Amino acid sequence: MKDNIAIIGGGNLGSSIAQGLVKSGYIVPEKVIVTRRKIGRLETLKELGVIITSDNNQAVANARVVIVAVKPHQIDEVLEDIKDAVRSTNALLISVVTGITTAHMKEKVGSEVKLFRVMPNTAIAIQQSMTCISSVNGSLEEIEEVTTLFENMGKVAVIHEELMDAATALGACGIAFALRFIRAAIQGGIEIGFDAKTAELVAAQTAKGAASLVMERKRHPEREIDLVTTPQGCTIAGLNEMEHQGFSSALIKGIVTSFQKI
Repeated sequence: MKDNIAIIGGGNLGSSIAQGLVKSGYIVPEKVIVTRRKIGRLETLKELGVIITSDNNQAVANARVVIVAVKPHQIDEVLEDIKDAVRSTNALLISVVTGITTAHMKEKVGSEVKLFRVMPNTAIAIQQSMTCISSVNGSLEEIEEVTTLFENMGKVAVIHEELMDAATALGACGIAFALRFIRAAIQGGIEIGFDAKTAELVAAQTAKGAASLVMERKRHPEREIDLVTTPQGCTIAGLNEMEHQGFSSALIKGIVTSFQKI
């Protein structure tokens, strides 16, 4: 059975997916094939045991799943290059390319190819991605197969394709937004007396704990905030000052701006 996973494009996201697949134990390294024109930049993956090549068709030849992870301006060239190989192997074709619709892909590779549009984020490298999945013609079994693949590297939501750009802004761009919050918290921690290393630990673990509260208790963030804020306390004073400075508004506007840019 053709059971390799080919990743066309070994940039930041493609490499992160390869690392996540291997580190999760979902697949053995030698069944993951990653392509890049300059394969010298894939030494880290090679050290993991992943197969690297500059030949896209060689990668697709024995693949059950083909993940296209190139830049948007490169995808047409790549799809033209691999379409015959994908058709002959009946592989599941997954795009993680921002802004490229399945309708566009269908025009390039044909309507018979099983197409998926997927948006993970770079935390996939450590099995902590938030990944959104849509499909135009995958069977229930194939959708489950793709879902299971990405569940090994984090949380998954199956959504309608018209929400995929929104998923990109909230989930993929959202990694940077969350990291910027952590960076700001570190800077604040240093200003009130912590050394940089300790401030980083406290800020990062606090953000991780906050996210875990929401996910594990399945309660709205505001409910968890209520448990921390006491009358005339320091927490509500800090929250109110942040709101006076436009914290929530700035974050919402940033997400909407990213969405509009897509």
